[in-house]
Amino acid sequence: MFSRVSRVQVLVGCAVPLVGLIAVAVFVPLPFSVAQPGMTANVLGENKGTPVITISGAPTRRTTGQLRMTTIEATSPDTHVSLGDVVDGWFRTDQAVMPRDAVYPSGESTKEIERHNTEQMKASQDAATEAALTYLHRADDDVTVTLKLADVGGPSAGLLFSLGIVDKLNGDGGGGDLTGGRTVAGTGTIDAEGRVGAVGGVALKTQAARRDGATVFLVPKEECSQAKSELPEGLRLIPVTTLKGAVDSLVSLEKGKGQVPSC
Repeated sequence: MFSRVSRVQVLVGCAVPLVGLIAVAVFVPLPFSVAQPGMTANVLGENKGTPVITISGAPTRRTTGQLRMTTIEATSPDTHVSLGDVVDGWFRTDQAVMPRDAVYPSGESTKEIERHNTEQMKASQDAATEAALTYLHRADDDVTVTLKLADVGGPSAGLLFSLGIVDKLNGDGGGGDLTGGRTVAGTGTIDAEGRVGAVGGVALKTQAARRDGATVFLVPKEECSQAKSELPEGLRLIPVTTLKGAVDSLVSLEKGKGQVPSC
């Protein structure tokens, strides 16, 4: 036998499990990371008291201006990220909510991820050095390049490492600096052939760059739209696909001649 139940009783009965589900959703860890603009470092200078780029076997130039590599800071893979964190980050321009697997390799421990990032950084440095020396036609010379950047992992500084090596050895090719005395920032992976690849998190990196004084930002061309999404005022985007293209763009910008691409 069924008894009659009022609409109020039904709503109350449904509301109790719904409230429970919401409470669980708010406090249960979710598979996301929250990222924000991270540190930047001038690859032409020092990081924590140590030169980022050291070159032996060839004379180097005294440079002006800055070439700043950029980073993002993301919550660690074992950080509890709740629904409240996700909602808060979703509506902020200085944060981004990203699937954890897009930030960290899935199924790996924190120590394994740190080791993976260190290995990626080392491979990136080797490729950046080879790309720069090949571009300068000095790959067969007795030039030794040492790159050191503390507390940074991953491959996204590759392009800036290459540009820093080129600037220290050759500048703009005519006695001037690649930067033209500006603070230039950017991001992008690079392979030994000088091809620039996408990195992710560029909208946050543009904010870090502008915060630290950059007026020009080099971005992998395929990430132009993402870089423009939260572009800070006063920061000029220059899309790049190769090391040569990046150098040519900076030289054109410095000399005020030729076409400088834009997003």
